[in-house]
Amino acid sequence: MSIQLGKLCSCIIQQHFGDVVRTVADDLFTAVAKTLTMIVNSTQLTKSEVCKALAILLKFGLVRYQPNKALTGTEYILDYEKILMVLRYPRYVHLIQTKYGPESAILTEELLRAGYQTASYIILKATAASDEKDKGTITKLREKFNDLVTKNYFIRAPSPKPVEQSAELMILDYEEQNLFQMPELDLKKLLDLQENKINKAPDEGIYWLVNLEKFHLDFRDTIMMSAVERLVDENAGESLTYLLQLMYTRTKPWETVSNPIPMVELKQICEKKSNNSELIKYLDQYIAVIESIGFLSKFGDMGGGQYTLNMKRIFEQLTWSCIENVITEKYGSKAARIFRVIRMKKYVEQEDIQKEAMVPAKEAKQLTYKLMQENYLQIQPFRKLGGGNAGAPKSFFLFYVNQTQIVAMLLEICYKSLYNSITRSTHDKTVNKRLIEKSQRLDSIVEAMKDRGESEDYIAEIQETLTPPEKEILHKVKIRVKSLYSAEIGIDETIFLLKLFQQYQKK
Repeated sequence: MSIQLGKLCSCIIQQHFGDVVRTVADDLFTAVAKTLTMIVNSTQLTKSEVCKALAILLKFGLVRYQPNKALTGTEYILDYEKILMVLRYPRYVHLIQTKYGPESAILTEELLRAGYQTASYIILKATAASDEKDKGTITKLREKFNDLVTKNYFIRAPSPKPVEQSAELMILDYEEQNLFQMPELDLKKLLDLQENKINKAPDEGIYWLVNLEKFHLDFRDTIMMSAVERLVDENAGESLTYLLQLMYTRTKPWETVSNPIPMVELKQICEKKSNNSELIKYLDQYIAVIESIGFLSKFGDMGGGQYTLNMKRIFEQLTWSCIENVITEKYGSKAARIFRVIRMKKYVEQEDIQKEAMVPAKEAKQLTYKLMQENYLQIQPFRKLGGGNAGAPKSFFLFYVNQTQIVAMLLEICYKSLYNSITRSTHDKTVNKRLIEKSQRLDSIVEAMKDRGESEDYIAEIQETLTPPEKEILHKVKIRVKSLYSAEIGIDETIFLLKLFQQYQKK
């Protein structure tokens, strides 16, 4: 945990949940774990306010609780990783929209907004948000909800269970056998619930969460497929898709190295699922190329050859590419070449850098020390005895690269950039709040006028209530906010890649 991460988490919490919840989150961020009494004492908030704030944070999974070591009370722990994932909610909805359509996207959005909720509540909420609210809509949404559960995008929420040593203390526990078991939802009861004919939902007490791990697996696979498509072509990306499908049938999703995948099975799945005749014809060559770029390793020759996916090595390579891109953008291509030389040689003297990188001596020295100053390079001193009778020690220095340290540094930069972007965007919206609200009101009035069939001249006259200077300011604000939001998405994608690297390194 760092200062930049703390500021970013505080900013996200305030933006989505308000000042009181932010105060409680900030207090938990400064400690490993705290009890309710400790939070009340340190925040100077009332017990009621702290309880409400904790309830909100618990509902959205941003805080977890557990009994303390002495089993005398419950302590609360802030899950700052989940707070960062709040920024990914639009990406989760977009992924579902792309893969399964608008109905599934509405269900996902409603469940994300609710934190955790029953299936019947989410289905009726999604029905209310849709244009049609008839029996067919509820039936379709019920089927879509069931599909998302079957595909593991929705998961049952953990239920509180008493600790064995103390019946008063509770822990949250997942029921492994029922994680993706959909309860029976009678259509007639759903319709009665919608019309307020009954008060009790048919699935009362069975709550659901969005399964973020499943989304992250999809994001991870997309990163790998995009990388292969850029390095080779679309056919290679498609073959990697089928490799990943086979991997999931025999290997746990987050393992660092997959179990061997036979070439025979890969050919069978390609012939069965793909309409790409070029891929089927040249599949052996595509697999050989993917192996040459380090994404696959040959395990054996049985079954036409067996291959493994080494996730740890893949994300090491992708992280190196990310680091080199950052250096190229900040310091130029020559600095990136110097960095690449040192990375490949592992330990290099200053005199050798300029020869290997083919950069003039003075410029090579300046760029090398600039990279070292910015912590992209490290230096290792050595001492050896000099020649002659004196035997005086002689020192020399070798440059090297510490990938783990660079990744940690880049994450800090990303946190700071995200914080600055969100703060600036919020500032622009606050300063121009009156103008934005005026524009929104005007848009709704114009839409209503068009629906009524008002004349174009009258509509144009109403639109002129927004003066040209106001239109110009509004246009600039919209462009800046949109640009900042695009930057936030790009930074979050970088954070996701760097976090994957750290995750696989730990394993």
